[in-house]
Amino acid sequence: MLPKRFPDRDSVDAVRDECAALEPGTESSETRRLAGRILGRRGHGKLVFLDLVDRSGRIQLLCDESRTGPVRLDLGDIVGAVGSPARSRRGEPSLATDELTLLAKIRAPLPDTFHGVTDVEARYRRRHLDLLMNDDSREQFLLRSAIVASIRRYLDGEGFVEVETPVLQPRYGGAFATPFVTHYNELEADFYLRIATELYLKRLIVGGLERVYEIGKDFRNEGVSFKHAPEFTMLEWYEAYADYADTMARMEALLERVTQETLGRTTVTFRGHEVDLRAPWKRLRLPEALGEHGLWLRDPDELRAALEGRGVDTTQDRTWGQLTDHALSSFVEPSLVEPTILHDYPIELSPFARTTDDDPTLVERFEYFVGGMELGNAYSEVNDAEEQASRFDLQLAALQAGARDAERGDPDYVEALTYGMPPTGGFGLGIDRLVMVLTGRETIRDVILFPALKERP
Repeated sequence: MLPKRFPDRDSVDAVRDECAALEPGTESSETRRLAGRILGRRGHGKLVFLDLVDRSGRIQLLCDESRTGPVRLDLGDIVGAVGSPARSRRGEPSLATDELTLLAKIRAPLPDTFHGVTDVEARYRRRHLDLLMNDDSREQFLLRSAIVASIRRYLDGEGFVEVETPVLQPRYGGAFATPFVTHYNELEADFYLRIATELYLKRLIVGGLERVYEIGKDFRNEGVSFKHAPEFTMLEWYEAYADYADTMARMEALLERVTQETLGRTTVTFRGHEVDLRAPWKRLRLPEALGEHGLWLRDPDELRAALEGRGVDTTQDRTWGQLTDHALSSFVEPSLVEPTILHDYPIELSPFARTTDDDPTLVERFEYFVGGMELGNAYSEVNDAEEQASRFDLQLAALQAGARDAERGDPDYVEALTYGMPPTGGFGLGIDRLVMVLTGRETIRDVILFPALKERP
């Protein structure tokens, strides 16, 4: 029977570091214990060279059969190795092995160990093989974990409290999106997989927690693109006594910190562009951004005609807000290559944001972009119950006009606001999209471990 455990294990990268201090052809007097998968084998008589891989990296096992006994292992076997850090005569970091213990036997042949798993769909469907055979995939997902950990460190250090809110909700809100619907047998009611965490998190601000955040899954029953997945990971935070200008500065500080901590630099290459995520980012008002394209038009018929004159299909746009959003996505957003904050949105697009001081038709909202892709969204939050109720009424009118993804309203949230919510800055960041930027990946499926796929025919 194979062993059930292999305790007191060292990591490959730590042993490689020890090897770096040795002269070629020498061996340490220390004993180390490694475990991992055999992904390479070479032999010269009674001397066998094995490549052992664990999560931290790869190292060569020097197996002199006079010390280890016969080496009867196949590529893909999982083994434990006991020996001493060493450097081969050619200077290769190694473990001069005294003992080899088979821990798990491979039963299916591995893909080509040189080329790895190269078929894109196979990598998504069989992520275990992708991680096993492709060092860059493994490193990418370890980097993703480091990015999330860095975000948490920053927010925890700034006095934010991490919380958890319901994934199954009796009403969905906090974004313009179509939900997934399920049935709650015990409650005899349909519930929705959340499309955002916003409305529950702001209840906690009412309750006096003052600075809260959540990193979790959201679900939107919509299409798939290079930047959209139906199941995705979001960070949202809410900070009492702050507005969208404060939130802009905090966003810049967060992304600069996370990039520096995880990559050791602030420059990244994304979608063919080298960009620098250091603060401050470029700032651009939305009316001016659309105006540069001749598309800041308040009359819906004029805007529709202008878009159609440029070859944009507007048949699915029922309201001025939808037309404006279409103009943004078609002409403004693709041009925002350098890190840019686009701010001051029309009230029709922003049911939760407070109006600007000098124009009641615009609200204190911003979205931020890198490489032509939006990373997230933020507001100075509406904190008056009557104002929020009237905003929901505006959304109801849009819904009746044909905007199927408009906000349905949430009377429980409005009721919470009647107890008073401090001025609050709210913020959302797409974790998957941030990982795309920091790893240089051009499709969201590459940075999600198990993306949803159609069943094979």
